[in-house]
Amino acid sequence: MSNPIFVLASASPTRKSILENAGIKPVIRVSHFDEEAIQVSDPTSLVMTLAQCKAKAIAAEFTGQNALIIGCDSIMYLNGMIYGKPDSKQTAIATWQKMRGNYCELYTGHCLIDANNERSVLRYGVTKVHFSEVTDAEIDSYVDSGEPLCCAGCFTLEKLGGLLIDKIEGCHTNVLGLSLPILRQMLAELGYSIHFSANGTVIR
Repeated sequence: MSNPIFVLASASPTRKSILENAGIKPVIRVSHFDEEAIQVSDPTSLVMTLAQCKAKAIAAEFTGQNALIIGCDSIMYLNGMIYGKPDSKQTAIATWQKMRGNYCELYTGHCLIDANNERSVLRYGVTKVHFSEVTDAEIDSYVDSGEPLCCAGCFTLEKLGGLLIDKIEGCHTNVLGLSLPILRQMLAELGYSIHFSANGTVIR
């Protein structure tokens, strides 16, 4: 049998970049799943449910095909509250005022579906992120850049926001939205292995 195609059920350029940097060339399919339809207060349940819903929404297109579909979702858990993408600059500023000098837990849910064999695996990762004691001026400037408005938890690790983070504990790609160690574990559980070459990574 030929190697499966790998489908990313996300419009996230960062998740796409994570896979490409690891040698995996994904096919992109955006699920357009309504995240507001899921109201869950537990961060673990929320990210796994959303990841599963996103992956399932795309998997229907590949029923019976030799395809693997990955869906992911990330949230920030801070002071007992769940934070996704901020809905305004004011929300982002208020959130950063709580984040500075503090730490959060970044949860990312992962759902990998084997369309051909009708099997799936659910996993989640948690990474602790410690934020710098940033000033009001730095917060205002960062929010004005527009970057925090596109990110779960109002920050990035790999771009401008990296200057405002003191350290992380755990998987850094989990913070970016797709944990490579978790992906490798899920592939193994579904009976797949990874093979490296000069042309990239092959899943078989």
